Amino acid sequence: MRSKTIQVFHFAALSLLLLSAGCNGGGKVTETSGNPLWEGWYADPEGVVMNGECWIYPTTSARYRQQRWLDAFSSRDLVHWTKHERVLIADSISWFRQALWAPAMVKRGDTYYLYFAANDVHEGEVGGIGVATAKNPAGPFSDALGKPLINDIVGGAQPIDQFVFRDDDGEYYMYYGGWGHCNVVRMGEDLSSIRPFPDGTMFREITPENYVEGPFMLKRNGTYYFMWSEGGWTGPSYHVAYAMADNPFGPFRRVGTILESDPDVATGAGHHSVIKARGKDEYYIIYHRRPLGETDGNHRVTCIDRLVFEKDGTIRPVKITFEGVAKTRLK
Repeated sequence: MRSKTIQVFHFAALSLLLLSAGCNGGGKVTETSGNPLWEGWYADPEGVVMNGECWIYPTTSARYRQQRWLDAFSSRDLVHWTKHERVLIADSISWFRQALWAPAMVKRGDTYYLYFAANDVHEGEVGGIGVATAKNPAGPFSDALGKPLINDIVGGAQPIDQFVFRDDDGEYYMYYGGWGHCNVVRMGEDLSSIRPFPDGTMFREITPENYVEGPFMLKRNGTYYFMWSEGGWTGPSYHVAYAMADNPFGPFRRVGTILESDPDVATGAGHHSVIKARGKDEYYIIYHRRPLGETDGNHRVTCIDRLVFEKDGTIRPVKITFEGVAKTRLK
């Protein structure tokens, strides 16, 4: 598997740091990741910390029929990134027809599970959410089932944009859904199947107000933070909102917007994930956005900024930047 180290220099960001006292007392420039994190059009980034490294699995942002592979990127400090090319390719998925996007990653034991959406499925078609496995986070990943894990449209939710969440009791849940509907399912012990909830149902709809797509779940201090994207993914209205609950099924009542366009930085900030670093309450949001003045809906780039919780547990709206974040240690 080919990989290469990416040294990302953002001279505009460096200039801003110098002009705004970005030097410390010794005159040393603070090194930051810069935004975007690397060159190329990438969207829907799934960030996950594994073995002391942050791995990001994004969509290759192109027209549907050109989305035939997934790349990955890894870093030990959030500043220097290594690219791992084609960790999953369409040719390894027997049921693939068009479009591979919105990956999600889970590691359990010595196996890595890469969940993906394929085919932009509609009623009566084959496609939806698949799962591929490998013994290395850089792949190559192989289709685990030879068919979609979730193919059917249940409750109006197109089976896309999956996120797999592990709760403190060891249960794994998958949140997914497009077309304005979100479902949650309970994962099987093999992480390649779904199983009934205690009441016998297989799917639960948990759609919050204004939900469009891109669900994400985070648990902090006993509170479940459910997040999602709103607006149109090809335009400036795209943004991220969140809700809070005391259990993984809600109800999720919308609290507010936490990530959105900035007329001085970028537009269409959305479809995110969140990681935690070694600091006691140190979180980062990884997301895509569109450069200012760009009209091509597929021109999306992957970025990172700080995510801060207020003392009352609510989330402070994110300030999107060109600088990105400084070096940090990862769990």
